[in-house]
Amino acid sequence: MKLLFVYILFLSTLLYSQPNEDADSTAYYSSLSHSYVQNNNYKEALSNTQKAIQYAIKNNNIKDQAVENYNLGKLYYDLRKYNDAIEYFIKSSSLIAMQQPAVIQADTYYNLGLCYMAKENFDRAAMYFQKSKSIYKLLKIPDTTELFELQKGLIYKGQNKLDLALTVFKTIIAIPTTPALTDTKTEALYQTGSIEALKNRNNLALNYLDKALELNSKSENLEQKASILLALSTVHEKMLDKNNAYSYLKQHLNLKERLAIINNERLGIDDYTKFKESERLKEIVRTNNETKEQERVSKFSKLISILAIALISILSLLSLSLYKNNIIRNQSNLLLKEKNKELEVAKDKAEKASKARSEFLSTVSHELRTPLNAINGITHLLLEENPKKTQMDYLSSLKFSGDYLTKFINEILEINKIESHSVEIEHITFNLKQLLVGIQNSLKELALVNNNNFRLDVDAAIPDYLIGDPTKLSQIILNLINNALKFTKNGDVTVTANLHVLEDTAATLYFEIRDTGIGIPEDKLTSVFDSFSQGSIEVNRKYGGTGLGLTIVKKLIKILGGRIELTSIVGQGSSFSFKLGFKISELPVEFKTAKKIDYDSKLVNKKILLVEDNKINQMITKKMLHNKQIICEVIDNGEDAIDLVRKNKFDLVLMDVHLPGINGTIATELIRTFDAATPIIALTAISLHENRDMLLSFGMNDVITKPFIPEEFYTTIAEYI
Repeated sequence: MKLLFVYILFLSTLLYSQPNEDADSTAYYSSLSHSYVQNNNYKEALSNTQKAIQYAIKNNNIKDQAVENYNLGKLYYDLRKYNDAIEYFIKSSSLIAMQQPAVIQADTYYNLGLCYMAKENFDRAAMYFQKSKSIYKLLKIPDTTELFELQKGLIYKGQNKLDLALTVFKTIIAIPTTPALTDTKTEALYQTGSIEALKNRNNLALNYLDKALELNSKSENLEQKASILLALSTVHEKMLDKNNAYSYLKQHLNLKERLAIINNERLGIDDYTKFKESERLKEIVRTNNETKEQERVSKFSKLISILAIALISILSLLSLSLYKNNIIRNQSNLLLKEKNKELEVAKDKAEKASKARSEFLSTVSHELRTPLNAINGITHLLLEENPKKTQMDYLSSLKFSGDYLTKFINEILEINKIESHSVEIEHITFNLKQLLVGIQNSLKELALVNNNNFRLDVDAAIPDYLIGDPTKLSQIILNLINNALKFTKNGDVTVTANLHVLEDTAATLYFEIRDTGIGIPEDKLTSVFDSFSQGSIEVNRKYGGTGLGLTIVKKLIKILGGRIELTSIVGQGSSFSFKLGFKISELPVEFKTAKKIDYDSKLVNKKILLVEDNKINQMITKKMLHNKQIICEVIDNGEDAIDLVRKNKFDLVLMDVHLPGINGTIATELIRTFDAATPIIALTAISLHENRDMLLSFGMNDVITKPFIPEEFYTTIAEYI
C-alpha cells in the first residue's frame, strides 16, 4: 500500500535541489542524486546522497545534514527498505527539532507515518501523521486534508474497523476530482471496493473498483493499478465470471512482472548489501579521521589509537563479511520463498482460468450445434421442396448463414483443441505436388468470383514422396489461399513451393502465398494473427469472416516446427511465407479413389431406427430419411432403443450420443453384447472431450457430426446399408 504524495515530492524538489552547484559540494552531489533517481538508478542515487551527507558534516551545515538525511530516507522508502528509511527520517527530524517548524519537518513526519503503515504499526503511524498534520496546519499548506483523511481510513481498515474506514473513504470519494486529488480518490475508491468485497457485496465492490481503474488511467501509479486489477480478478472469480477473472489476473501478472523488472533495475540485493557495507565503512573512516585529529596532541596516544583502530577495523571487516553473507542468504531465501509462493498462486489461477475457458468454449460450441442442425436441416428440406423463386434468396441466405456459423464453431473448437495440446501430428507418406494441385482445383471457382488469376508454382526438385502431416499442411495452405482470394479482386494469387535445403533423408521446403490484394497496414501486421482480428472493423464488415483463420494457421505452423512470416503493403498486396521440414519417402503413395455411391437406389425401403431425444432433430432427420423413401422408426432414449433392437430387425441404427438416462455410447456397448452385425452410426455435436476413435471404441461403425451435411449424411448411411 503506497500513496504517491505528489505535492510533497514537488515541494521537496523545490526545497532541496540547487540550481547552481560547485563540484565536490553538498548541492552538487544532491543534484546528481536527483538526476539518477529520474533515470531509475538508485545505486548511484544512494551513493551520491551519502556523499552529500559527508560534505554537509564536513562543513558542519546542520540544515544540509537534515535535508540529505531526509533525501536518503526517501530513497530507502522508494526501495521498500522501511527500517533503513525510518532510521534516516529520525536522524533528519532530530537535526531540525530545535529549529522553527518547516515543510521538511512535516514531510519527515508524514513519511515516517507511511513507513510505519507499511510495517502495519498503525498506532505509531497515526502519531506521526498527527504531528505532520499539525505542522501543515500551522504553515497553512493547502490540499493536504484529504491525504490525512485517506491515511486515517487506511488505519481504520488495518485495525479491522471496516465501517469506520468506509465512512472516511466515501467522504473522500464525494469530493470533486482535481488533478492533485486523482491518486487520493483512486485509492479511496479501491479501498472501498476491497472492503465491499470482504463483506461479499460483490456488485458494489465491482462498481467502486471499475471507477478506481478508470480514474487510475489518468495517473502513472502502476502499483496502484496492479492492486486494483488483482481485486477485480478476485471479485469476478467470486461471482463465477471466469473470463473477466482470467483477463484481470493476466493484466495484473503482466503489470507485476513489469514492476518487478523496474524494482530490480532500481537496486538489486547485492547492490543494497554493498552499499550498506560501504556506508558502514565510510562511517568508520570518518570516525577514524576525527580520532586522528585528536591524536595529534600526543604521539603515544596516537600510536595506541592507530593500533586500536586497526584491530577494530579488522574485526569489523570480519564481522561485516559474516553479516553480509548471512544477510544475502536470508534475503535470497526469503525472496525465493515469496516468489515461489506468488508463482504457485498465479499458476493455479491461470490453470483454473484456462480450464474454465476451454470448458466454456467446448460447452457453448457443443450446445450451438443442436439448434444449428435444426436451422441447416430445415433449410435443406425447404430447398428440396421446390420453393418459389421469391423464396430462394431467403433460403440461400439462411443456408449461407448456417454454413458460416458451422465453420465458425469448428474453428473455435480447432483453436481450443490446439491450446489444450490435444492435436496429434501424423507422419504419413504423401505426394506434395498432387496435394497442391488438388487444392488448386477445389478453389478455382472461388478464384473466378473475384476474377483472380490463381497460379501454382511448384519446384520440380522437390522429392515426389514426403513423410509428414498432409491434413494440417492442407489446412494451412487452404486458409492462406482463401484469405488471398477473398481480399484480392481482378488481381493475382500465386502459391509457391520451393526446395530450400535437401539432405540425405530430409528436405526443408519454402512455401509462399502471395497476392496483389488490399494489403495490411504496418501497425496491424502482428495483430492479424490474434483471435477474432482482421486488421480493422471496416475490413470485417466489408469482407466478412471469423478472424480465426490466421490464428489457426500460425498455431499449426508452430506445431509442425515452423514460423510464419508476413510482409505487406497497403494497396499492393501481401505475402505469407513459412518453412517446414519433411522426411523423404522412397515408397509411392497408394491413392484410393473414392467411389461415388448411388445412395438413391440403395436407400429405398430400408428400415432405420433413429435414437434421438430432441424433437426438432427427430422431425428433421426423419423427414430427410423419408425423402429417400427410407422407413424410419424414432425412439427418444437408450433403454427403449436396446429393447427395440433386441426384438426387431433394422438395416441400420442412428444413435445420438447424448441421451437421457443411458447415453448413446453405453446403449451401443450393450447392444453389441447380443447384436454385432447391425450397423450403428453415432450422431453427435462433438465436443472437446469426444473424438472419433473414442466413439468407435464403444462399437459404433462410424460418426456423423451435427449439423449434418446432407450429401455426407446420405453417403455414410448408404455405405453401411
